[in-house]
Amino acid sequence: MINSNQYNWYPVYTNPRAEKKVTELLSRKGIEAYLPLCRQLKVWSDRKKWVEEPLIKSYVFIKISEHQKTEVLSTRGVCRFLYFSGRVATMPQRQIEQLKLLMATEAELDVIDYKLEKGTQVRVKAGTLQGLTGQLVEFRSEKKVMLKIEHTGHFILIQIPTVFLEPIE
Repeated sequence: MINSNQYNWYPVYTNPRAEKKVTELLSRKGIEAYLPLCRQLKVWSDRKKWVEEPLIKSYVFIKISEHQKTEVLSTRGVCRFLYFSGRVATMPQRQIEQLKLLMATEAELDVIDYKLEKGTQVRVKAGTLQGLTGQLVEFRSEKKVMLKIEHTGHFILIQIPTVFLEPIE
């Protein structure tokens, strides 16, 4: 049983593209909110610009006590708490600390909401190779895709960000 005065970390789901505003509104209410941001280069037809994007789209992590849940849900842009096995999901403090440590590194991160394993048939869903299909292979612990050129027996091995891939059912 969770003590109502004990503070725990909770992931909350937000409206699309509302993560930064939700974080700001919660902070104004005195609620500790953490939004991991990563720097990405956005390219438009007329310009390029570095922008801070949420690492995990539509999620903000908050540290609250049990009695603050209603206040969080009444914040504009917050949709709901996440549930796991019929209960509001909590996150251990160490996971938030690890996430903050990870964000402090210069590592290039890709976040996907599905599991890709060696041998999975995949389709490229974004980028210049969009629509190509192939098989995921691991090469020196890096994710690479092997694309088969139909009817020739030849293969192309290419490294591609996993966020550009989706498994083929």
